[in-house]
Amino acid sequence: MPVLAHDGIETYYKDWGTGQPIVFSHGWPLSSDDWDAQLMFFVQHGFRVIAHDRRGHGRSTQTSDGHDMDHYADDLAALTAHLDLRDAVHVGHSTGGGEVAHYIARHGQDRVAKAVLISAVPPIMVQTDANPGGLPKSVFDGIQEQVATNRAQFYRDLPATAFYGFNRPGVEPVEGLIQNWWRQGMMGGAKAHHDGVVAFSQTDFTDDLKKITVPVLVMHGDDDQVVPYADSAPLSVELLPNGTLKTYAGFPHGMPTTEAATINADLLEFIRS
Repeated sequence: MPVLAHDGIETYYKDWGTGQPIVFSHGWPLSSDDWDAQLMFFVQHGFRVIAHDRRGHGRSTQTSDGHDMDHYADDLAALTAHLDLRDAVHVGHSTGGGEVAHYIARHGQDRVAKAVLISAVPPIMVQTDANPGGLPKSVFDGIQEQVATNRAQFYRDLPATAFYGFNRPGVEPVEGLIQNWWRQGMMGGAKAHHDGVVAFSQTDFTDDLKKITVPVLVMHGDDDQVVPYADSAPLSVELLPNGTLKTYAGFPHGMPTTEAATINADLLEFIRS
């Protein structure tokens, strides 16, 4: 099992194939397994694919601390340095989109060719005076409470409803996806997931986005019930010096899984462009 030992923890990662590297950063509270559809597609199209389990998630160390964007970015930087990745495309989903933005802004673009933010949390999720369209802090306090007291049920309910849009009329739930989401969530540590809610909801990525000059594709479904579209993707593109917005009518938050064929094709076009 490949692991990188650093900063007192071990980061589990997958590294398959050869060619230009594509690095995938997963969403909360999942693991690198959430990228299966992308990893298989791109390795078969001649790319090297790398995906890691964030600290406290999946098979990485269930450390008590460091569950914030600075540590997430530094862990990603340690991995890219360990593998000596060059000309890499960084793809982040949800919380992973914040991780990618903060990594590039914090550690520079020397190793980075392009980036993709999918259903991502930037610029900032929580409602503030400067971000009146954000979600009230009470929403995230409620998530933390459920993680701390009854996360097994919460992790069964979320993918069965809002995450994949299975609560929409005419959408048939896929039990395998729901169980796989639950499996990934329960592999991680409750402490990491609890603290990570603050990281993904309260971190302001405004300055990070302004610093990124490589091409960035921002992909978001307009029926995202987890990271609402209007307060995320369009605002991020306004801040990015070289950003492009691609909006998907009716797609849910978990669209890399439920709409993998469409997302993979558009990713491939962007990477090859």
